[in-house]
Amino acid sequence: MVTMQNDDNIEYLSEKIRVCIKRRFGDDCEIADIELATLGGSNRTVLFDVVRGSYPLRLVLRQETVPSEYSPFLPSDMQYRVLEVVYEHGIPVPRPVFELEPADNLGQGYVVTAVPGETLPKRLINSAEYVTMRARFLQQSAEILAKLHTIDHVLVPGLSALQESSDPLGAQIALYDRYGEPHPAIEFAFRYLAKYEPEHGAVNFLHGDFRNGNMIVGTEGIRVLLDWECAHTGSVMEEIGWFCARSWRFGRVDLAAGGFGDRETFYRAYEKASGNLIDRESSRWWEIFGVMRWAIYNIMQSHGHLSGERRSPAFAACGRNTGIIEYDLLKIIAKEFD
Repeated sequence: MVTMQNDDNIEYLSEKIRVCIKRRFGDDCEIADIELATLGGSNRTVLFDVVRGSYPLRLVLRQETVPSEYSPFLPSDMQYRVLEVVYEHGIPVPRPVFELEPADNLGQGYVVTAVPGETLPKRLINSAEYVTMRARFLQQSAEILAKLHTIDHVLVPGLSALQESSDPLGAQIALYDRYGEPHPAIEFAFRYLAKYEPEHGAVNFLHGDFRNGNMIVGTEGIRVLLDWECAHTGSVMEEIGWFCARSWRFGRVDLAAGGFGDRETFYRAYEKASGNLIDRESSRWWEIFGVMRWAIYNIMQSHGHLSGERRSPAFAACGRNTGIIEYDLLKIIAKEFD
């Protein structure tokens, strides 16, 4: 059984955060309007105001709730360094404020500025309020990714040493093997992907989970990117394929580019922004890889619930979701789903 910090009592958290903030900003500060976010899977997210006089500053605590040795995601110290680097290079992310220290008694994590906006994918795809944003979304996404992919990954020590960076398929097989559950559809996908694996080409800085749902959006467009715990290095085609994977269309399966438009529109926008051509066959391989990876992540989340490591109705539902994703995976390999 994993021992982890999992106390969601808001009063308990409030007092700890209050002490943490006073250590950094002074005894004349207070915290207010603390809110425990209900969305997000790999970290606890707590929003709160720091109040000095009449001026409130809205901040967000991202608190590691599962020790990194039990998770494929970056430990919080690497996540924070990633945020610092991409923020310095003009990628739209919440401003990093500080990392947690042992004296804070809050475990591992960090604090960033809060950014208002919407994150719910179906609302962004379907609500009339976001019609202007939808018209800009693919172009904005392409421009942000093109800029991100030019950042020198050596600025984040250890990023290129991750197994997901050096051997992406092997990393997913190792994660799958950890849970000891037989999933023939996933094992078939392993063999298919191993047989047709393309040359991956140049190594670039990747977000690793760039998609609808991992960003804060306003009516005017994308405001900030969230959830950098999957950052690693690799082929640009991995990022493009993940963005277009069927799992991230949220009901608009006819619109392959994240539920917002067609692949070619997104491909051309990225090619124009980056000056680099998209390899269409390689991107399709990475789309299949992405659906397989998402199935394994659902196994991981379901296992967390069943084992008692981190119980949650959302994680419990991932067991059901795995079967749905496996069905999609086989249909995509058979070219019966686009």
